[in-house]
Amino acid sequence: MSEQPGLSYAAAGVDIDAAHQAMQGVAALVRSTATPDTLSELGSFGGLYRVPRGARQPVLVASTDGVGTKLKVAFSTGRHGTVGEDLVNHCVNDILVQGARPLFFLDYVGLGRLEPGVVEELVSGVARGCRNNGCALLGGETAEMPDMYQPGEYDLAGTVVGMVEEDRVLDGKAIRAGDAIVALASTGLHTNGYSLARRIVFDRLGLGADSPFPGEDASVADVLLRVHKSYLHSLYPLIEAGRVRGLAHITGGGLVDNVPRILPEGLDARFDGASWQVPNLFRVLQREGGVEEMEMYRAFNMGVGMVAVVAADEADAVVRDLSAAGEQAWIAGEIVPGAGTVVLS
Repeated sequence: MSEQPGLSYAAAGVDIDAAHQAMQGVAALVRSTATPDTLSELGSFGGLYRVPRGARQPVLVASTDGVGTKLKVAFSTGRHGTVGEDLVNHCVNDILVQGARPLFFLDYVGLGRLEPGVVEELVSGVARGCRNNGCALLGGETAEMPDMYQPGEYDLAGTVVGMVEEDRVLDGKAIRAGDAIVALASTGLHTNGYSLARRIVFDRLGLGADSPFPGEDASVADVLLRVHKSYLHSLYPLIEAGRVRGLAHITGGGLVDNVPRILPEGLDARFDGASWQVPNLFRVLQREGGVEEMEMYRAFNMGVGMVAVVAADEADAVVRDLSAAGEQAWIAGEIVPGAGTVVLS
């Protein structure tokens, strides 16, 4: 019986040396996000972070998410530098709606084979998102798993941990009938609805990543990879000042499913559809996909990335302050008696 050659981890598809080399490129990115409360370096078994000094009754708020099939657009274009920023911003928005500011972030990248530069490009986006949001990239995991992913594909997920004082938690309980709904514009699809959008753009319309997007002065790749916006810097001062009664991040499920999550019993959110012009991107998807109107408002954000509920007599001032902070914001409706739903009129 002939002897078979001995096996190694590299022969099985996992190159530990390549992983170590990739981490060298990542180390500087991680260090660039350190805050005064970051206590550990990359390579520790666990990240160490000090609860910020001066906290009275700190409540930790955590959220984990991914980028969904927006990653498919990154794969097809070879543009991997923005989806990490999408990930951080999405997670930060998810804890912001409860009044929390982010402290630190952890990321996860799973892929079949380490491709030179791809991990560094992905983490560069994560690090940029962390720096922009003032949180530390405290650690993460890169897992090379042959046969789990198609060549050139990967998965990306992350967890953010933030903090809010217990007596400042936003939970919607302060919302009252007569309150105003202030909408903040999205920058595009953000990170939801991509399974439907890709089906329409690539299959129905037959467009490629470099094709001009109908009605836009940009390519399909540019439009579909627009970064999911973080609303931290514009909204947090209003939260600290006690001027916001409720916030809803408009992600999967759109306005229809996300706004009811913050409504007290017996109240509806009534939106005036004439208060904003739905961006061209969504109208193209609706027309070319033959998508019903209500389905559009459940699958996509329709141009609204965040909803704030404020006292009616504060609404105009809130819109002015948000506009001064660089947001496109407007009064989009009001809170009325009802059954805990969204009414589009």
